[in-house]
Amino acid sequence: MGWRARYRRVVRSSFATVPFYRERWALSGRTDPVVVSGRFGDDGGAVPVARIAGRLPELVPLAGGRADVDPVRGLGTVLRPPAGSLVVMVGALPPMDLPEGVRCAVVEPSEESVVDFTAPSVIAVGAPKDLARLANALPEHVRQVPLVAIDELADVDTGLIADDVLGILGDRRDCGQWHLDWQRVYARATPLGLAFTLLRQQSPRLVDVVPVEGARGAVASCPRHGSPVIVP
Repeated sequence: MGWRARYRRVVRSSFATVPFYRERWALSGRTDPVVVSGRFGDDGGAVPVARIAGRLPELVPLAGGRADVDPVRGLGTVLRPPAGSLVVMVGALPPMDLPEGVRCAVVEPSEESVVDFTAPSVIAVGAPKDLARLANALPEHVRQVPLVAIDELADVDTGLIADDVLGILGDRRDCGQWHLDWQRVYARATPLGLAFTLLRQQSPRLVDVVPVEGARGAVASCPRHGSPVIVP
């Protein structure tokens, strides 16, 4: 099934089974796809992240599920750490999806943090300011991977696309493009900014969520890899 087809399936499933979207789209509708004939919705159906704050239980499908978000969801898939490596989370929660054979350590962003960096490959992951605070304590062989917010993509040239609600959305590749984790994440431009949908997360259901209002950008295809990218 194609990228767009999977997105449309998630939209229709959410309208049928998730209280938040049933209410929102029944009253105002949405575009692309239209779920209520004749109603096209505000901002095409996009949802500012502030609007779902405090309403996460309403994003749980009627059949039940989790009502909490994972701010580093998808990190293991997007980071792709090699077997035997150590992932050091700086000021962040430990990821739940690291591959088998990959260790994880959690440290606070201070030079007093003590970590055993004995591993064939060591990757430090965290917000740019937290990595900078820990920089003097990191051995030279440690690869630093910053977590970059949607509205900061134009200002940096490496890292993972990250959001506290949606999780890890993609990464910067050697081709110089910000690649989406397109097997798990859909993105589209809306009047509010870029909106994202988690294609595989069943609960809480996050559909057309705009993490930063006004964060402009376009969704395009990478000329080298042919997969979806964000152009800030």
